[in-house]
Amino acid sequence: MTSSKKDKSAWAWVPSLYFTEGMPYVIIITVAVIMYKKLGISNADIGLYTSWLYLPWVVKPLWSPLVDIKSTKRNWFLGMQLLIALAFLGVGLTTPTNNFFVLSLSFFWVAAFASATNDIASDGYYLIALSEKKQSFFLGVRSTFYRLAMITGQGLIVVFAGFLEEQYGDNQKAWSYTMIVVALFMVLLTVLNLFTTPKVEKTEPEEKDVAVSFLEVFKSFFQKKQIGIALAFILLYRLGESQLVKMASPFLLDKPEAGGLALSTTEVGTIYGTFGVIALTIGGILGGIVISSHGLKKWMLPMILALNLPNLLYILLAFWQPSSVVFTTLVVIVEQFGYGFGFAAYLMFLIYIAEGVSKTSHYAIATGFMALGMMLPGMISGYIQEYIGYTGFFIWVAIAAIPAIILTRYIQYPATYGKKDKN
Repeated sequence: MTSSKKDKSAWAWVPSLYFTEGMPYVIIITVAVIMYKKLGISNADIGLYTSWLYLPWVVKPLWSPLVDIKSTKRNWFLGMQLLIALAFLGVGLTTPTNNFFVLSLSFFWVAAFASATNDIASDGYYLIALSEKKQSFFLGVRSTFYRLAMITGQGLIVVFAGFLEEQYGDNQKAWSYTMIVVALFMVLLTVLNLFTTPKVEKTEPEEKDVAVSFLEVFKSFFQKKQIGIALAFILLYRLGESQLVKMASPFLLDKPEAGGLALSTTEVGTIYGTFGVIALTIGGILGGIVISSHGLKKWMLPMILALNLPNLLYILLAFWQPSSVVFTTLVVIVEQFGYGFGFAAYLMFLIYIAEGVSKTSHYAIATGFMALGMMLPGMISGYIQEYIGYTGFFIWVAIAAIPAIILTRYIQYPATYGKKDKN
């Protein structure tokens, strides 16, 4: 297929492919937290077990060569998307059972590994199925539809679950039907991708020693200059946010006697999943603009502060427990905007770390450490919250920002890195 033909069909498949990439991630990482909270699981167990679901994204570089040498990227992502749909169906069917927590978690694990593999295959297909000049053009389209998937998952799906809770008065039945609907939606997305993605790959795998080359790539990553400090910075950059993201929804949903704000599932879906994600997207876009204008050095410290300072507002929410939904919504909007704005510097630093001959593979390894930085703190977040309460927990979240702020003085990168060339 010629590059012109590929470029002409890109508008048909890029949006749906990246919407499909974002949808399972937001269901597994975010919506599962809300579901388990509404089904009576403790914050400690929610934080621990849902954080383990990050693991496939941590270790996905280890099996990424398999996607390169076996079958085609298109076959991989279509197969994985169908498997995700079946796993979500399993979650829906097991939610009404007595052992729903263990059984549904097992299906979420299957969905998580399939979703991480789908990410590898989809991103690889993007590089193959588009001409080079169009790859950069469609980056914004990719990001937009990935964010739309987040709005759909955190917003519309959660609002739908809240509606069913009110209709049936039975949270297990409501979330069972919700996950079955999500599974059917994933089937529709898979069918859409089947018909819209062109067959542009060779079916015969290339003859190459993947194991040896991958070990060399992995070794070269850890031989980069100042890699120890860089990895510490990657792991600590979101130390506070990684814990907040696990306990924010439980805090909004918990009863006042438990220190929460007693919002409904529908309200959380609307506030955190809609207004919050929109603010996150706007913050991310603005962050990219200012880095391209002035370079990473000027904005690194302001952005890490933007990521963490809004978390102080959660201390006020926990202390005063306002009845006004408007004030809570404003806090979430400010926090998510700061997160999106601050995350731009983090992503740019990851791109810098990946620079070199094996840029794609090194970026995959760097993002694995990024996921690890979310997984490990998230695992203990529920235990910390239950031990010191919501107010104490949000104070701890604010304190957790300090190590990364200190490390900004020691990490090295070109001052103008990320700045757009005026020529």
